[in-house]
Amino acid sequence: MKESTVYILSNKERGTLYIGVTSDLIKRVFQHRSEAIEGFSKQYKTHRLVYFEQFGDMYEAIKREKQLKKWKRVWKLELIENKNPGWIDLFDEIT
Repeated sequence: MKESTVYILSNKERGTLYIGVTSDLIKRVFQHRSEAIEGFSKQYKTHRLVYFEQFGDMYEAIKREKQLKKWKRVWKLELIENKNPGWIDLFDEIT
């Protein structure tokens, strides 16, 4: 999956959310899961891929990431639950 992707990770259903952008979703989620990168995701154990959107170019993906980060929490939860009501880990779906 080499497209530009905005993704949301969580540590549990309706738990802590992490929003990021990447050009290699599989690699990036693996980095989060293995805690290879210091920071928020490692601290809060946000390892479950619960949502992602793909874009044709990185500029649009970054624009969307910034938009989502400004959203109220309840809007983010609704976005996730509209596409992934069970909060299942989507990593297996993309690998």
